[in-house]
Amino acid sequence: MSSHSPIPWFDDFLGLAYRFYDLRMNVVPLFSEKKQANDLWRATVNWWLDHSIKIRFVESSDSYWFIMGADSEHPQSNISFFKKLNKSKNYERFKKGHDGEAYLRLGSYSDQYLKDVKKSAPCDCGHAAEDHDKNDNDACLYEICSCKKFESFQVNLLKKKKTVTNIVYLDEKNIKDDPLAWNCLNVNQYSKLK
Repeated sequence: MSSHSPIPWFDDFLGLAYRFYDLRMNVVPLFSEKKQANDLWRATVNWWLDHSIKIRFVESSDSYWFIMGADSEHPQSNISFFKKLNKSKNYERFKKGHDGEAYLRLGSYSDQYLKDVKKSAPCDCGHAAEDHDKNDNDACLYEICSCKKFESFQVNLLKKKKTVTNIVYLDEKNIKDDPLAWNCLNVNQYSKLK
């Protein structure tokens, strides 16, 4: 957490997930443990006023900054989130399809291996767990597959959600007119270059 600003900045999360199949698309900051996501929701996000939540995506070549903040009913426990991430297909899909609103949720992300999953669970290579050999370091049994070890992941979303209607995409060159984006990059990037 950065302390060189009147806004406490928080970047101690893994990244973002996007969920597309819901009434609104979802943007989900991910944590390594569900308890951490729950605790942060109760302490901070729960007190945010839906209409005041702002999400900014500041683009810079192949990466972007995710920036999020809000007014809170409990300002003493309020924080703002930020993370620099690489652009992805899911990011581009969210950008094109959110129609100016999204659900904000928190979630947990965990890697999964062959011993953790059911036989039908898919590997990152696309083949089911039952198509991997436990006696050969979990390598895929398909000759055409180069997968040497079963790997997958699981994302669990909290049921709680907030509606965000203030979502803006900015180019890094044009952030001076947006106080949230400018403060974030000024504190977390530009001041470190000096």
